Amino acid sequence: MKITFTHGYFIKEDEKEQEIMRPYPPLGILYLSAWLEKKGMDNEVFDTTFSTKKELYQHLEKEQPDLVPIYTNLMTKVNVIEMVQFICSNPLLKHTIVVLGGPDVTYNIPDYLATGAHIVVVGEGEQTMLEIAETVAKGNREEFAHIDGLAYRTRDGAVFKTKARARLRPVDDLPFPNRKKINLHEYLKAWKAHHGLNAVSVSTQRGCPYTCKWCSTAVYGQSYRRRSPKVVVDELLDIKKHYSPDTLWFVDDVFTVSHKWLEGFAKEVNERDAVIPFECITRADRMDESVLDLLKKAGCFRIWIGAESGSQKIIDAMDRRVDVNQVRSMIQLTRQKGLEAGTFIMLGYPGETEEDIEETIHHLKTSNPDHFTITIAYPIKGTGLYEQVEAVQTVENDWNTSTDRDRDFERTYPRSYYDYAVRWVVNEVNYHKQVLKGQQFSLAATKMKTKSVAAKAGMAYAKRFS
Repeated sequence: MKITFTHGYFIKEDEKEQEIMRPYPPLGILYLSAWLEKKGMDNEVFDTTFSTKKELYQHLEKEQPDLVPIYTNLMTKVNVIEMVQFICSNPLLKHTIVVLGGPDVTYNIPDYLATGAHIVVVGEGEQTMLEIAETVAKGNREEFAHIDGLAYRTRDGAVFKTKARARLRPVDDLPFPNRKKINLHEYLKAWKAHHGLNAVSVSTQRGCPYTCKWCSTAVYGQSYRRRSPKVVVDELLDIKKHYSPDTLWFVDDVFTVSHKWLEGFAKEVNERDAVIPFECITRADRMDESVLDLLKKAGCFRIWIGAESGSQKIIDAMDRRVDVNQVRSMIQLTRQKGLEAGTFIMLGYPGETEEDIEETIHHLKTSNPDHFTITIAYPIKGTGLYEQVEAVQTVENDWNTSTDRDRDFERTYPRSYYDYAVRWVVNEVNYHKQVLKGQQFSLAATKMKTKSVAAKAGMAYAKRFS
């Protein structure tokens, strides 16, 4: 039986992604590939990142696989739908079963099945995917009701969802992601060429125990399951041996949830000469001076500390459960310890006013992170934010050609206001950085201040006329 795992990220066909050029391998399907291989199921991975749809389609027509599991998320949704429709309409692939999984499918099951997909995997995919493959290998290509954690259309066309799959435990049972199935050196080369340093992504945990209203927990749920420090370091040594990357990116939602785990990881990684410079994400309430010392000892060079807003009112509305002053002090302490600090900001959250945005600017100027990113809030289906704004959504998009990022809702100000607000925050904060360096009269600083003033004028215009 032939199994071809793939996904829908085509960097060659996305000009914006080519500018950013920060590609990471598809860890989700690499874990699935490794799990099936561990259980004796041979498979291949067609990595689309540095390929094209045409090349993928030619490969599928040549190989005519029995199963094509496709990872699906917000970024790749529209591409994935096109891929599904190609497979399902191609006479050469009439026996191919399309399986979709990933964070975007859980709350859109009927829609994804309507595209032609045969099966949707809900939640963690390793054991469910294995049982699907075993079922198809035995000749059963239509009835999957005996398998937990999926949905499919029965012979009469009805959508049938099986009971939820139990979460995988212990996660130490997971094999390392099947990186040998892809050309990881292409990723390292792209990073090196565009950023000077390359990076490999690593996951140490599954789930997140926190309740932020805008964040999706569609795959791993609101849980916390962690691979042991020993097993993680085993993987780092394997990565070091085969790829020797400049840096690592730990993809975990909150890297410092457990201080005991972090202490064990720092000890293990040093004792076994497995230190590789890394960056990670965490929360200010799971940090203190001792945590920063452990992170630095383990090789951390950059920490992204979630804030989302400089307004405590908005942070509370998000159910972030963190104090903005604690966020500021942890960003400052991180930099004092010689580590880089990054943070995330979200504008346009329900109830946010211009005064809240001013507080966010104050927050960024005061904490002075090395890096910050800004997004405009959008409601992901299945989250608390989606439930909150569902009744006041203002745009009706075609589901097949749009994503949750295209959803809009009634905000404090018109949507165009927030595009100007992003420019205002970015330029005002970056100008402040120039002031701190004593370069407020430089050409760069003058341009930033001019853009800040223009953006503020745009906000006023949008409020009045949009």
